[in-house]
Amino acid sequence: MTSSFHVPSVSADHMDELLAGRRMRRNRRTDWSRRLVRENTLTVDDLIWPIFLVDGEKIREAVPSMPGVYRYSVDEAVLEVERAAALGIPAVALFPNTDPSLRDATGTEALNSDNLICRACRAIKEKGLNVGLITDVALDPYTSHGHDGIMEGETILNDTTVNQLCHQALIQAQSGADVIAPSDMMDGRIGAIRQCLDANGFRDVQIMAYSAKYASGFYGPFRDAVGTNATLIGDKRTYQMDPGNTNEALRETELDIQEGADMVMVKPGLPYLDIVRRIKDTFQVPTYAYQVSGEYAMIEAANANGWIDGERVMLESLLAFKRAGADGILTYFAPRVAELLAKK
Repeated sequence: MTSSFHVPSVSADHMDELLAGRRMRRNRRTDWSRRLVRENTLTVDDLIWPIFLVDGEKIREAVPSMPGVYRYSVDEAVLEVERAAALGIPAVALFPNTDPSLRDATGTEALNSDNLICRACRAIKEKGLNVGLITDVALDPYTSHGHDGIMEGETILNDTTVNQLCHQALIQAQSGADVIAPSDMMDGRIGAIRQCLDANGFRDVQIMAYSAKYASGFYGPFRDAVGTNATLIGDKRTYQMDPGNTNEALRETELDIQEGADMVMVKPGLPYLDIVRRIKDTFQVPTYAYQVSGEYAMIEAANANGWIDGERVMLESLLAFKRAGADGILTYFAPRVAELLAKK
């Protein structure tokens, strides 16, 4: 049985009367109009490209859990940074996959001025490229237990770790790093690193603090890429942030700014856009977000299965960061997006 309803027709004049002339779709009708009224845009200047390093020569080693992402030997990484410069990407972030034989309980390889990060910095700087070098300061790529700090039993030693992070930051600055990016989440490390850099003549080296880095399940493919999945003992919840907290992120960020951070970062990205917005609105400082490996892998997997339009979702996801207030995004999509933007 079909129900009978009377649906009165609405004339255009009557609709204008109902809407009082306010027709929002007028501004959406044409491409040129949509561009004129667009509130946020994505440009190549918003992109930071994370690059993974591995020992050897002429190596481009695929990361299985991150389709389209590779680990590069230093010589190949130099070529990729040259590519970044040609595309107009402002900066790259370097992460090492340290040989297991060089990892130990205290991460001493982090203090080797000839380690992967330092060699890459020097090789890239020799090319005189207009690309900023952001280097990761943390011990997890160098420790046999996969944690970001020095351990005593099951406890991460905060102050002992911070002392080592200062030395790590210093040798990276000496090797040519433009931006030191401490990702360890130890208390007080930003102030200590700033003092160490300044005392050694590196006042112009910037610090991008991982201010709100959460103990997230989205990091799996990254740990695969840098080789810490196999080494990590336990988890990182005693020093990375609880995913349920937002006010704590503001306190962490405020402390980092007071200690001398030039830029702050939220990690992961899309699941924490509310944190990006709160930090930007509260502090009005350069604020960045990391579209992490798990976010990248999910988009790639859904695209590979034909469930989404991968290119469209890639661009939409990055625009979401801008809408939330991010000044830039660390993303593995960076070179692909830069090429697309160059064609527009």
